[in-house]
Amino acid sequence: MRDDLMVQQQVDNSWQHMVGVICLNQTGRKQVKSVLPILFGICPTPVHYLNTTPDTIKSIIKPLGMVNVREKRLRRMSSDYLTWDGNDATQLYGIGKYGSDSYELFYKNTVPENIGDHELKRYVEEEFYA
Repeated sequence: MRDDLMVQQQVDNSWQHMVGVICLNQTGRKQVKSVLPILFGICPTPVHYLNTTPDTIKSIIKPLGMVNVREKRLRRMSSDYLTWDGNDATQLYGIGKYGSDSYELFYKNTVPENIGDHELKRYVEEEFYA
């Protein structure tokens, strides 16, 4: 993944976006950028993810830390995603304000109110108000 782009700018679909959001929690983007291509090579979709053993996923995401918690969040979010209507990202397990704000920006092309994350604020300033 390119180092000059945000993780959210480098994924192929909204499920991968949400995976990236969960992986970024309490972790640096450099570690996440090294793990996601491996993870998405094995699990490009939520169905692939759910059909992959937790131990396989844990071995891939180990560099990110919080392996057991992170894998459970990813698994539950992936299950939720299969029936999600695509509107409110916070309806997906493990997705909070950052995930919702970034989903609004990158998938709905709208600028959410009160963006808290400094990288998202910078992106909005560069892309929407330049």
